[in-house]
Order: sequence, then structure tokens, then C-alpha cells
Amino acid sequence: MDARERIIRRAALELQDGEVVNLGFGMPVGVANCIPAEKNIVFQTENGALMFGPTPGWGDDDSDTANAASQPITLLPGASIFDIATSFAIIRGGHVDATILGALEVDQEGNIANWAIPFEEGKYLPGMGGAMDLVGGARKVIAVLQHCDKQGSSKVLRACTLPITGKGVVDTIITERAVFRVTPRGLLLEELSEDMTVEELQKITDADFEVDGRVPGRYRIDC
Repeated sequence: MDARERIIRRAALELQDGEVVNLGFGMPVGVANCIPAEKNIVFQTENGALMFGPTPGWGDDDSDTANAASQPITLLPGASIFDIATSFAIIRGGHVDATILGALEVDQEGNIANWAIPFEEGKYLPGMGGAMDLVGGARKVIAVLQHCDKQGSSKVLRACTLPITGKGVVDTIITERAVFRVTPRGLLLEELSEDMTVEELQKITDADFEVDGRVPGRYRIDC
């Protein structure tokens, strides 16, 4: 199982029965494929759909319905399709219980940077999308990202270096190595990959974190 799959499966375990959940671009859209049938999660996508399920099989897709990554979705009984203005009214109106967002960087203050990598002066990729509205409108923000970049540098930082999407908005950080809760005192290590020690995690993590005098739980990927 690769790092992305581990993160997706772990993120799915954060969701509670009955929640309205927005899935952002990138890894988050995969969470819809990891929800057990007995759990009732109402997924929302910013481009205008409510109550969808896993990715449809080949030939069963509808080109008029898609998630935030423009991938096909399965509409469940009771689903609705609407314009983007209505979608953002749902988000801005505080009707989303949780959002799972991919991140370029997160930090120990609960800040998230997920929209802008400068590639020329005054020009950025990939663009804001709905992230700024989501971090302000959702009751719970779960940030998912790989622990280190391709050069081996930590993406869980003391302070974000890229343009910020939202300050102090992240509640939970999930990487393939660990799960952190953001608390008023900083990051609390809740779960740790089974192949690592706390000391090894500290070496690859720029941010400071606490273990609160206990042994962190084992990283879960039950689904």
C-alpha cells in the first residue's frame, strides 16, 4: 500500500455517521471509496452535488456529474445536483460538518497552505478553488498530505512558507507517518506509523509536537 492510499484510508476513519462532508481536490476525493455501507455520510462537492458515493464502474459514469477533481461520481438515492452558487451557499452557510483538504504545507499553529506554489513573479499554481471558503465554513478541517516532499523535507512545519489559505483553521493533520491533533498548545501526536518511533518521527518533522506523556496509538487503516 502506497503513502497516498494509507492517508486516504486513515482520513476516512475521521468521519462520523450522519455528517455532511466536503471532499477537496486530490487525495480527499478517494475517501468516498473507503466508507463502509453501514455508515451514512452525506458527501458534498463544491462544483454542485450532494449525497454521492464511490467511483462508478467503467461505463456506468455520467459525464454531467463529477467530484472536485472532475472524476465521475455515483449518485445515491436522494442525491441532488445544483449550481455552484447554491453549493457555496451550503459551504458559507455553515452546513458542512467536515472538509478533507489536500495541503502543500501545514504548521503547528493549525495554518494551512494548499493553493499556491509560485512559478513566476506574481503567478501561482494550482489556484484557490473553494479552499478558502471551506476552511472558513466547515466545522472541522482535516488536512491530508505526504509527510515530506520529494527532497525529503518536512511538509509539517513550525510555520508555513507558502501563501496561507487559512490561519488556525486545521483541526487534524494526517500524513502516511502520523496523525496529529491541533490543540491550543500546538500539535499533539495521536497515532504513529507502526514502523517508526517517536524519535524517528521528530527527525523528519520540522514542527514541534507533544506526546502528552503517553504512547501514541498505532496508525489505523481499517477500511
